[in-house]
Amino acid sequence: MYRFVVRVRILTVNIECITDVDPELSGDLKPIRRALLSVTDKTGLVEFARVLSGLGVELVSTGGTAKALREAGLSVRDISDLTGFPEMLDGRVKTLHPKVHGGILHKRGDAGHMASVATYAIEAIDMVVVNLYAFEKTATKPGVAFSDIIENIDIGGPSMVRSAAKNFEDVAVVTAAADYTALTAELEAHKGALTRATRWRLAKLAFATTAAYDAGIASTLETILEPGGEGEPARFDADGMPGTLRVIERQKTILRYGENPHQRAALYVDGSGKGVAAGKQLQGKELSYNNIVDLDACWELVSEFADFDEAAVAIIKHTNPSGAATGATVLEAYRRALAADPVSAFGGVIGANREVDAEAAEEIAKLFVEAIVAPSFSPEALARFAAKKNLRLVEIAPAHTTRVLKQVSGGFLMQDADLMKVSEAELKTVTERTPTAEELRALNFAWTVCKHVKSNAIVYARFDGGHGQTVGVGAGQMSRVDAARFGEMKAVLPLINSVAASDAFFPFPDGLEVVARAGATAVIQPGGSVRDAEVIDAANKLGLAMVFTGVRHFRHG
Repeated sequence: MYRFVVRVRILTVNIECITDVDPELSGDLKPIRRALLSVTDKTGLVEFARVLSGLGVELVSTGGTAKALREAGLSVRDISDLTGFPEMLDGRVKTLHPKVHGGILHKRGDAGHMASVATYAIEAIDMVVVNLYAFEKTATKPGVAFSDIIENIDIGGPSMVRSAAKNFEDVAVVTAAADYTALTAELEAHKGALTRATRWRLAKLAFATTAAYDAGIASTLETILEPGGEGEPARFDADGMPGTLRVIERQKTILRYGENPHQRAALYVDGSGKGVAAGKQLQGKELSYNNIVDLDACWELVSEFADFDEAAVAIIKHTNPSGAATGATVLEAYRRALAADPVSAFGGVIGANREVDAEAAEEIAKLFVEAIVAPSFSPEALARFAAKKNLRLVEIAPAHTTRVLKQVSGGFLMQDADLMKVSEAELKTVTERTPTAEELRALNFAWTVCKHVKSNAIVYARFDGGHGQTVGVGAGQMSRVDAARFGEMKAVLPLINSVAASDAFFPFPDGLEVVARAGATAVIQPGGSVRDAEVIDAANKLGLAMVFTGVRHFRHG
């Protein structure tokens, strides 16, 4: 008798499964009849929900998501109606229920599973549309309370996402609003069904999403020294490095190749929506690995002048500036940067800290460059550049890197980004002669640029017409004296009455003597050598003004 009853139940369920399937759908397709929607980011939600509703999909939702859908005129079933339990514990428990997870996790082709859901009146959920609490956005707010950080750890959302991703054979899981458009097209093409390939793609993205989410939580909590009381600000260990390094970035695009054609490469983004990696390419060929590296170096340099009331332009070749300058306009700054080394500028990349306008675009278009990065481009500039179809234009939301990560064999190195700046008040004059006001402005400009030149680095610069301009750049030499000589050799503009910046101290007077013979009248350097006294004595004999910063700017790679 017992076996007979079970067989009848299984037979009934199997008949229901068969009649549920549209005969026009291939075995690869699974129809969506009920969708559970619960999102923090409501971008595009209403439009996507309308598509689902129009295809006859029942919408089940929670709290704020249900409210938004109802206000848009859509029919929504509350999650409490599905589970038979109200949302409780201040919203901590909404979807943690067998009728939710049973509805997601049961295998539609498994007779035992189908018997269980029939016994307990569990309704199938064929699609889960969930994005998670904005934990990291909350955790990074100034003065955020520890209790707010904890309350923004999503529990129900990741649980549903993982359940749906695990059962991708029968359930579609949607974690990114960016997928709504493509899913809409596929659902409409297949009468409300999705292919196995799409469900698998969504499942992989879902697990990547929960992995990144948990990594963000773990990394944030690791930096909190101790839990505060209710409403008390969290106390972060701002100076510490994470005990465990978690690197979970989302692939943005596969690149044609890496530094060389035989190397594979891809670009990954951190989700902030800022910086070169998240830049919006407005035109041109696909960005290469080397383009992106150079554009980042370019942007980091011109960003040093973001708070200045002047335009700044840098021209980069192989991560080093061939020329950098400031000016009243982007056009003026560009002309001055180009004049520093017009030969090396050919085939480089250009960065500007201001919108590139029509006048600047007209001049830049005369030179062959690989790419240009800026906060924005005027419509007239875009029209001028349109004729250069291969020229890559990248518009970015400004951002500073705060940590630098480098892979070495067997592990990684992490350090704080070099964001140190030295004010004029912090400079220490160590020579008999004090720099003039004009020399001091030139020294500050040279020091700013030198920070972005590969070590060993010497930068010659001048302050002309109220703005800074590089004159010669000695980059990446094995000795400091060679860097001084190389910068002199590369100079196109006169070095007479220029100034020089050294990224680290002069270990001997010889490098300083090269700088003086080249025509520099003042020098800025960190100081700190055991032979500082000898170097200072040489500067005095040469009639140089010299200031110490107390800070070095090595840039090894």
